[in-house]
Amino acid sequence: MKVLYDFSVWAFSGVLKMASGGDSKLARLVKGRKPVFDQVTAFRKNFSGEVAWFHVASLGEYEQAKPVIAKLKQACPAMAVLVTFFSPSGYENVIKKNQPNVDGVTYLPFDTEGNAKQFLTLVKPSVVFFVKYDLWANFIFEAKKRNVPLFLFSASLRKEQVYFQFYGGFFRKVLKCFDHIYTQNVQTQQLLKKIGIPQATVTGDTRYDNVQSISQSPKVFPEIEALFKDKKVMVVGSAWQEDMDVLLPFINSHADYHYIIAPHDIDVGQIAGWQKQIKHQSIRYSELADNPSKDINVLFIDNIGMLSSLYQYARAAYVGGAFGKGLHNILEPLAFHIPVLFGKLRKVSKFPEAGISQQYGCGFEVENAEAFEKIVLALDEKETYTKAVAAAEQLVRDNLGSADKIIKGVLNNVQWNKKEG
Repeated sequence: MKVLYDFSVWAFSGVLKMASGGDSKLARLVKGRKPVFDQVTAFRKNFSGEVAWFHVASLGEYEQAKPVIAKLKQACPAMAVLVTFFSPSGYENVIKKNQPNVDGVTYLPFDTEGNAKQFLTLVKPSVVFFVKYDLWANFIFEAKKRNVPLFLFSASLRKEQVYFQFYGGFFRKVLKCFDHIYTQNVQTQQLLKKIGIPQATVTGDTRYDNVQSISQSPKVFPEIEALFKDKKVMVVGSAWQEDMDVLLPFINSHADYHYIIAPHDIDVGQIAGWQKQIKHQSIRYSELADNPSKDINVLFIDNIGMLSSLYQYARAAYVGGAFGKGLHNILEPLAFHIPVLFGKLRKVSKFPEAGISQQYGCGFEVENAEAFEKIVLALDEKETYTKAVAAAEQLVRDNLGSADKIIKGVLNNVQWNKKEG
């Protein structure tokens, strides 16, 4: 199986290299990896001491890593932190601005034995963390050979995954390399025990810690506050076409609401198409400074990085993606203690937070435009809304502290020189 795995990685990387012309996501995925070893060498010249290496797939997993990185820095301030990404969408967003507690950011090279050996020889990590998934066998095996402490956190596994199939022995070996696995839920812990991995502890989802931190110190946008002050606002996060099909009838028939809509993809043509379908006045955020009118009902966000703080202006939120590739982060609005609506999930087990929010009474799944309208109007009732707000606050409060549990567990598992920084 190892031979087959290595061949598949080689073939995958080869195909990508052949498709690396232009500026597509695939092209950037290949081109971005070319300077990795030079970047790591430069990083190591600046940080000659101990290094914690965190690997994440993309931006969502990085958000899960941030609270753990912060706790590690508190415990070991002299330890440098290197974060690697697989996806361009994560890497390119993160390098645009300074990242608190992070000392270096780069891509992870393709998972060949040679790349794994060279990378680990250059980085010389004292501890390695993988976040949620994106487990690359050669890097993990090589770290294990070198006796580097290995941890996986925010793990959320499902019984249909390859690890739990009769042919999944090779991939189970990957999981067994970890010194400890910190899971989001009991189900994952039980699945791991069934395949002979007892070193698993339920610590919850670190995203709760992250969204709580954002809600306590959100970015402030005075121009948006002035535009929608004292108005009934719904924030729509990560909207796809399928989501807008549900929302547009309500938007056109309920002028008492005002809307801040952040599309999943910033496509000017798509936004313009949605604007044509809306009967009320709408505007893009990039045009707002030149159009200070107060009669705007719909504001489209045509940049990246604002969404998680925009929920502070909302009475309720709708989070997109459930009808398509996957539900976006519903914990961000819940951290601001507002009810959240979302589409009917295709893959329920992949997004357990959706079911949990419904159990608490602050999350609401909608199948179509009629169901959406019914729930929003129900939330206009004072008692119903108050209950949903209280439920959101309780849900977040009940799930805080995951990052602290993980770092305490790691410090109990391994010892390194904790220098004062």
